[in-house]
Amino acid sequence: MDILTIGRSSIDLYSQDIGADFVDITGFNAFVGGSPLNIAVGTQRLGLQAALLTAVGNDKIGDFILHFLQKEKVSTAFIPTIPGARTSAVVLGIEPPDRFPLVYYRENAADSQITIDHVNAAGIKNFKLVEISGTALNMEPSRSAVFFAVEQAVEQGVQVVLDIDFRADQWQDIRSFGLMVRAILPKVDIAIGTEEEILAATLVDISSVAIAHQQISAPEVKGDLDSAIQKILDTGVKVLVVKKGANGVTIYRKDAAPVDVPGFPVEVLNVLGAGDAFASGFIYGHLQGWDLYKACRMGNASGAWVVQKPGCANDMPTLQEVMALIESRGGF
Repeated sequence: MDILTIGRSSIDLYSQDIGADFVDITGFNAFVGGSPLNIAVGTQRLGLQAALLTAVGNDKIGDFILHFLQKEKVSTAFIPTIPGARTSAVVLGIEPPDRFPLVYYRENAADSQITIDHVNAAGIKNFKLVEISGTALNMEPSRSAVFFAVEQAVEQGVQVVLDIDFRADQWQDIRSFGLMVRAILPKVDIAIGTEEEILAATLVDISSVAIAHQQISAPEVKGDLDSAIQKILDTGVKVLVVKKGANGVTIYRKDAAPVDVPGFPVEVLNVLGAGDAFASGFIYGHLQGWDLYKACRMGNASGAWVVQKPGCANDMPTLQEVMALIESRGGF
């Protein structure tokens, strides 16, 4: 197969009342989500053969997720059901252009309980590329499972892509997030993250995140972006792709000048899932043997497609759809 993605999965309940304050929402649409799930679906729709290593609980939400993946032809062969655990859920308000209040329900989350044995069962050597998510590093046993998967990938000559995936409310101390990301980066071929995620991954002195009644008071992430980028490159990662929203992305390599890759301006409905769509398009292009610039343009186009839609995995583009968008804007 082409790609194995590892990490979280969830049912996503997205507001039907576009623009309404969260307290005024009257109904929700049921989608699926979680960064690794979104990327698995996105790459499968583009034409790759994708598998997802996550976990679900023995519950109807797990059935909902598995049914969706099977319809999308994403391999679910390596997804265990964890007794006593619960499938994750996310609730989202949609207030374009820049407010998307998000609440996670991940207590006793099944996808945090994938183990080294589950990785062994997936057979890393059978894939061309493994994509991992920073959130899966936040607790055991998924943390060890991801480190083991990356170790196996390096030994087997399988490429590793890291979606830095910073979710402040999933960490009791943001410093732990940085420690885990920096620990795994030396074994990563390509890392992808937003400017905020780059800064968060290099923090060494910040107070703990306060968590009370599922309402998160997270410190604003500030710092010297150039220094943070250099610190990540110094870990040994071969390529760092920094996402800049409507401004596209910038490609960084240790011994080369940065390369800016423009995006595809569109009217934004919902930014959630755009980064996962970017990763899907980028990975597709990368596995086709395209150069980094062209692969990033493919990623930018995929992201542009998704921000015009209400959902994440449910609205990932097909190859025909994203290529039509690229051609309509003058090509690569």
